[in-house]
Amino acid sequence: MEIRRAELQTYRNAAPDDAVVVIDVLRSFTTAAYLLHAGAQTILLAATPDDARILARRVPLALTVGAVPGGMPIDGFDLGNSPAAICGINLAGRDVVLCTAGGVRGVAAARNAAVLLGGSLVCAAATARLLRRFNPSHVTLLVTGMYIDRDGDEDIACADYLAALLRGERPDPQPFERRVRESTFGRRFGHPAHPQLSTADLNLCARADLFDFAMPIKEHECSMVLTREHET
Repeated sequence: MEIRRAELQTYRNAAPDDAVVVIDVLRSFTTAAYLLHAGAQTILLAATPDDARILARRVPLALTVGAVPGGMPIDGFDLGNSPAAICGINLAGRDVVLCTAGGVRGVAAARNAAVLLGGSLVCAAATARLLRRFNPSHVTLLVTGMYIDRDGDEDIACADYLAALLRGERPDPQPFERRVRESTFGRRFGHPAHPQLSTADLNLCARADLFDFAMPIKEHECSMVLTREHET
C-alpha cells in the first residue's frame, strides 16, 4: 500500500480509485466520533450553515452541530463543534447535521474517492484496520488544519500516526497526542482570547484510539453522510 500525503489548500479532486482519509483532529472528525459514540445514527455533512439548515428541515429531529472558521458556534444550532458539549448526551437513533470549516471542505474535495473516511486521533487505529481490510493500492492522508496562521501539526501528527499503523508498526501514541496539544491551534485551547476553544475539548481530542470504529463517508441523496463501522 502506497501512502500519500496531501494538504487541503492544494488538493484537487480525488480519482475514482483513490482511498482518502480526511483528517480534522481539532475538531470536526473528533466531534463526529463523539457524536457516533453517543449513539448518533448518521451524520450529514453540510458545507455552509444555510446548507445545514436546509438539511435539518429535511431530516425530522436532526440535531444541528457546527462552527464557523475559528471555532465560534453557529447561531441557532443546537451545539457547537465541541466534543465536551456532547459527553453525557444520549443521541441513540438520532441523525445529526454537522457543519464545520476544514473537515467538511476536505470531504467535498475527495467525494469521488472509492474509499473515503473521516480521520482523527481518537479512532486512528480502527481507521488503519479498516484500510488494511480494504487493501487499496494507495491511500491519501488529507490534512485540513494548515492555514496561514496555523501549522496544522495536530493533523500532521495524526497522519504520521496513521502512516506508521498502516506500515504495520506499533508506535507509542503519546508523542502524537502531545503534538496535538502543542500545535499552533492546540495552544489556543484554554486561552482567554479564545473562549470558544476549551481545554476540555483539547483533552478529548488529544487521545489516541479511544474508539474502536472507523468513520466511512458516502454520498447519499442530498448530502455526504458519515457513519461508523466496527471491525468485523
